[in-house]
Amino acid sequence: MDMKALMEQAKQLQANVSAAQDELGKATVKGIAGNGMAIVEMSGKYDLVKLTLSPELVKEDLDTITAIISAAFNDAKTKADTMIDKVMGEATAGMPLPE
Repeated sequence: MDMKALMEQAKQLQANVSAAQDELGKATVKGIAGNGMAIVEMSGKYDLVKLTLSPELVKEDLDTITAIISAAFNDAKTKADTMIDKVMGEATAGMPLPE
C-alpha cells in the first residue's frame, strides 16, 4: 500500500472517529435500579445528564440509598459501554489496523 493511500485512510478513520465521538456525546442511556427508585441518565461519554430519585428511596437508610444509586450508575455504564463499542466499531469498520 502506498503512503498516499495510507494517509487517506488515516484521514478517513480520524473523521469517522470524530463523528462517532460527537454522536456519543449527544446520545444517552438510562440505568435503573431499585424498581425505578433511582434512575441515572448518562451520555455516551459517561457524563451525568440526569439523576432521578424517588421519594421512597430518600426514606431509606444511607447504605440502601448508596447501593441503589450505585446499581443504577453501573447499569447505565454497562449500557454506555455497549453503545460505545457499537458506535466506535462502526466508525472503524473496514479500516485495517496495524498489527
